[in-house]
Order: sequence, then C-alpha cells, then structure tokens
Amino acid sequence: MNFTDMLFSAALLQTCNAVMLLVLGFAAVRVPWRLLPAGAVAAWSAACVMLAAMWLMQAGLQPGLSFHLLGAGIFTLLMGWELALLAMALVLVFVVVAGPLSWLALGVNFCFTVLPAVLLVAGVLWLARRYLAAHLFVYVFVNAFLAGGASLFAAAGCGMLLLLEQGIYDGAYLLDNALPFYFLLSWSEAFTSGLVVSIMVVYRPQWVRTFDDARYLDGSF
Repeated sequence: MNFTDMLFSAALLQTCNAVMLLVLGFAAVRVPWRLLPAGAVAAWSAACVMLAAMWLMQAGLQPGLSFHLLGAGIFTLLMGWELALLAMALVLVFVVVAGPLSWLALGVNFCFTVLPAVLLVAGVLWLARRYLAAHLFVYVFVNAFLAGGASLFAAAGCGMLLLLEQGIYDGAYLLDNALPFYFLLSWSEAFTSGLVVSIMVVYRPQWVRTFDDARYLDGSF
C-alpha cells in the first residue's frame, strides 16, 4: 500500500513519523556496522534500488489501495530485521523522490506497511530457530516462502484496518475489492521470496545474514 498524506489527519501523520524515527534509531544502534561484509552491503544497496523500481510499478483501484510486491521477507532474511527496516525506509525515500508519495506520508507507510511485514518475518525466523529443526528446507520453506507471503498479507491487513478505522473505506468495499487481490498477491510474494532466498543461499550464502552453514547444513546446532 502507498498511503498519501491527503487521506489522514496531521496528528496521525506526525505520530507515525515520530514512531518511525524512534524505530529506525533503535534499529540503527543495533546494527553491527563494522562486521558487515563489503560485498554484501553493495548487493543490498542494489537490492534497494531494484525494490524501489518494483514499488513504483504498482497497480491500484483507489487512493491508498495499491498492489505491488513488498520484498520484506527477502530483505529481512538477507540483512536481518534491523537493517531491513533501515533499507526499506530508504526505499520509501526513493519512492517519495520519484513522486508517488509525499514526505509527510513516510511515517504512516512505514508503520502500517514496512514495520508489520518485517517484524512478522523476524518473528517467524525466531520461532523456527527455537522450535523447528535446523534444516535448509525449514529455512527456505518456512522463513522465506511462508513468512514471505504472510508478510505481504499482514501489511495489507494492517493497511486495510487503518483505512477502515479512519472511515476512508467501508468494510464491505475492502472485503470485496481489496482483500482478494492481496491474498493472490501474497502467493506471488511467497514464491518470489522463496526463489530469491534459495538462489542466494546456494550461490552467495555470505550475503544472507540470517543464514548459517553450521546451523542449516552441518547440523552443528
């Protein structure tokens, strides 16, 4: 979803912007900047540009209801949740510069699209590590495929609840004209996340920050 500032009150926009800055500050403090491999950082930067291009190629029915792949699952697994939040906030800045969004709407898009999606993938990753077998199939299928698809649906759900609560659209309209499209799009998100992560762990595992050969291949955990 790409929310515009015209849909919401100034108080909500300002609150979301403040929350976004607090979350990004917390994430930035937690990133081990000195330990990040240079090759991975360059690849992640290119991924930000590619994701911004994907977000710009969107379809939509009404203001606030747009359809595009999210990429939260891929970014979270490649970078970790802290850096994924920072990177996707940078993608939002790219989209603002390109024109579709305004600066005032950065926070509401971050809080109701990026944040729930990234936290869901990070939460599934934590649960999988704690309760499921340390196996490559589990990492790809559960963390990339299932969580990747669920992340888009979670972001869409949060966005639709916001639009409903603000009285912008009624529930019947959202259920009939938005929810089915987001459900179908979540499958595309799942397949894309699973495919990209699978390729990365095979050919460039050093670029996947949440992947550990000792855990998923050697059976050391």
